[in-house]
Amino acid sequence: MGVSGWFSGVIVALLAAVLVLQLVVLRRLSREGSAPVGMRLDMVLRGQELLQRGVREELAAGRAESARSSLDLRQEVSGAVERMGAALREDVGNRLFEIRTDNDRRLEEIRTTVDRKLQETLEARLGESFRQVSERLERVHRGLGEMHSLAAGVGDLKRVLTNVKARGTWGEVQLGSLLEQVLTPDQYQANVATRCEGNERVEYAVLLPGREDGGQGVWLPIDAKFPLEDHQRLLEAQERCDSQMAEAAGRALEARVKAAARDIKDKYLDPPRTTDFGIMFLPTEGLYAEILRRPGLVDGVQREHRILITGPTTLAALLNSLQMGFRTLAIEQRSGEVWELLGAVRAQFGQFGDVLVKVQKRLQSASESIDNATRKSRRIERSLRAVEQASPDAVGLQLIDAGPAITADLGDEGVDIHEVDLVE
Repeated sequence: MGVSGWFSGVIVALLAAVLVLQLVVLRRLSREGSAPVGMRLDMVLRGQELLQRGVREELAAGRAESARSSLDLRQEVSGAVERMGAALREDVGNRLFEIRTDNDRRLEEIRTTVDRKLQETLEARLGESFRQVSERLERVHRGLGEMHSLAAGVGDLKRVLTNVKARGTWGEVQLGSLLEQVLTPDQYQANVATRCEGNERVEYAVLLPGREDGGQGVWLPIDAKFPLEDHQRLLEAQERCDSQMAEAAGRALEARVKAAARDIKDKYLDPPRTTDFGIMFLPTEGLYAEILRRPGLVDGVQREHRILITGPTTLAALLNSLQMGFRTLAIEQRSGEVWELLGAVRAQFGQFGDVLVKVQKRLQSASESIDNATRKSRRIERSLRAVEQASPDAVGLQLIDAGPAITADLGDEGVDIHEVDLVE
């Protein structure tokens, strides 16, 4: 409760006291009974007015005092609140300053750590990036060097392929390499004159064995052709999608192949010295595939000119089949010798059986002789033991008595093991 509550309690107490006093006065007056009732009432009223006036004065004084107390209390509370607010503001300010200072310090530490980490990461990544860039530049440099070497090689190859003679030599070298890988040196020859008349020599010829033993072999001519210009013009026309030029280049390529087949037939085929067909070797698979794509070209050349067109792969397969044929023929030629050898082995094996029978008889005879010698040896040992156990006189008599028996044992049917012949 506040000051107003305290004053209200005081006023109530005063009113209660006034009532008690009035009751006391009335009772006293009623006891005395001397004054009239009107006077007594007037006295009571005056006393009550005085009391009320005193109460009002007291109330006014109490209110004034209460107001002064409230004002003092408000001023005191306001001062206390202001002091508390100032202290709180100062404390909060100090706390905020400490927090700000700590935050600044932590932010500075975080900034320093982040800067260090960023610097380390940046240096590491930059170093790795520079290393990768250096490696890639080195690879590019090596690649450029290889490209330069490749370009030089392509230029050399282009110069080789541009020269007709060099191009022919390249095809001839590739053909010789295939023959060397598959066949033996005695199964083919280079620069062979396959015709009896004329000086034309085919690049390579495979020597096929004759039909009979000792028969003369038959040559299979193989010549390399490389119509590069016609094939190149055809490829360029196909790249430009020029159908008319491609068709013209294709016809020119067919004509060149047919002319080459006719040339091989006229120069190198001479049955029965050679086979009735020859082989045209194309050094590249692309050119061979293009020839196969031309409708009826391969069949027409084989039918009209008896020339078989091959590429590197097909020629290798053909040579492998020829090699297998050579081996089969060699086995057939040696089969007679094998049968003769088997007959001789059979005859010798029969004689070997007779020899075994004779050896068996000799072994049985030797075994019987060894048994007889063993029995006689035991008899002689018994006689010698008896001589050792007897007296000198008895020994003489026993020797005289046993001499003929020992001589008979050693002489009768004597066996000389060294003279036993086991094999006749």
